[in-house]
Amino acid sequence: MTTLSAPQTAPRNVRWILLGVMLAMLLGMLDNMIIGTAMPTIVGELGGLEHLSWVVSAYTLATAASTPIWAKLGDLFGRKNNFLASIVIFLIGSGLAGAAQNMDQLIGFRVLQGIGAGGLAAGAFAIIGELIPPRERAKYMGMTASVMALATIGGPLVGGFVTDHAGWRWAFYLNLPIGLIALVWCYTTLHLTARRPNAKIDYLGAALLTVTISAIVLVTTWGGTQYAWDSPQVLTTIAVAVLGLPAFIWSQTRAPEPIIPLSLFTNRNFVLTSVLSVVVGVAMFGAVSFLPLFQQTVQGASASNSGLLLLPMMVPIIAVSQIAGRVMSKTGRYKIFPILGGVLLTGGSILLATMDTGTSRLASGIYMAMLGAGLGFLMQMTVLIAQNSVEMKNIGAASGTATLFRTLGGSFGVALFGALFNRQITAAMTGHGGHGGQLDPAKLGSLPAALRDAYLHGVASGMHSIFTWSAVLCAIGLVAALFLVEVPLRQAGPPAAAPAQEPEKAPAQ
Repeated sequence: MTTLSAPQTAPRNVRWILLGVMLAMLLGMLDNMIIGTAMPTIVGELGGLEHLSWVVSAYTLATAASTPIWAKLGDLFGRKNNFLASIVIFLIGSGLAGAAQNMDQLIGFRVLQGIGAGGLAAGAFAIIGELIPPRERAKYMGMTASVMALATIGGPLVGGFVTDHAGWRWAFYLNLPIGLIALVWCYTTLHLTARRPNAKIDYLGAALLTVTISAIVLVTTWGGTQYAWDSPQVLTTIAVAVLGLPAFIWSQTRAPEPIIPLSLFTNRNFVLTSVLSVVVGVAMFGAVSFLPLFQQTVQGASASNSGLLLLPMMVPIIAVSQIAGRVMSKTGRYKIFPILGGVLLTGGSILLATMDTGTSRLASGIYMAMLGAGLGFLMQMTVLIAQNSVEMKNIGAASGTATLFRTLGGSFGVALFGALFNRQITAAMTGHGGHGGQLDPAKLGSLPAALRDAYLHGVASGMHSIFTWSAVLCAIGLVAALFLVEVPLRQAGPPAAAPAQEPEKAPAQ
């Protein structure tokens, strides 16, 4: 078994240090949630309705493609300056996006924001891994789960409030004071060791990875929505993804410092946690995307505070991740938690698949809570196990890869579930003289009774299809969890044996 280097002890004020890191991480996660509620106002002022989806897609693409690259750069050149650079890029993108004068400019600046956000996500997990020994690390992983839940719930609320009272540009400008606080905080409190200053950057691998990930995300974004699955646009991106993946793998076998070292996949636990990361992404993003729609249309919930509709799922995520982290920190054992997570995710998906037009809010809330508890056991656990499976020099690559798989799982999940949902809506509506496609819940009251009932039954049928497939995928995740090999987490690692590494210097002012 490979000996893993690790920090001897966590800094005494580690929670204070991590608050700044979490604040920066919150910016990247919160941004898409805030902008979603501001989009109607943005389109009303800038026009360009045909480019609306790109405001979100450009950010998602840039974040997904840059995450593993940022992670590897942190391994090579030190995480502090890397993290500070990602904050600066995100803030520049935010300021420019707020000042955009047309939709093309806004999309371009959103790409810049997304590049910075990729570094925020990758850097936060890797910094936790470098600062804190494996066994203690579990206690702090709950902080990242709380940030994710806060972004999901608070994003729509903040976005709606800021847009209504200050204008949509402040949805971007709001990042600037918060980001500056995070930048100064991390600059003054983070003290990390420098890495290999003479290491070579894998430019070919970075280019191939960016193209391949972009193609994969575009396929899942375009397919069946903006373009038909057999359209030239979708077929071309599929071809690029199919050709790009083996080309990237080939490049990693030849690079001195590969972006994603293929040796990671020789570790059984790393492969299994990668599967679990995909499953978590599918379950989380699928639920966040479609459950509020069911609550608003079938159950008549208000759309004005859509973030609050997910509270029954988000509260268990925070609570369970905190409890599991503390138990794991005391015992040093973790295998039971991914198994419990797989059981709860599968069970919650099965229960959500039973929802129909008569399901009460209480019942659906209980089902969502079960799904949330499963996510709480798994969301941060997958990153922790992945980090515990590799040497310290690859901890950034491991964290970034786990985050990438979760993002790609979310993209695939939303695309798959969207296709299933739209098919059920189309089938329900065509039999009653209607047509497919989602309707604004506010407009349901104006439909004829028969057509409205058909649409509601179509939504319920769509939920059944979505969560039936979700249960199948979660069951695969449960099987992967059963095959994990438990390597007890150490309280502290051995002293670093690397030759003279000087503390990483702050960037020149």
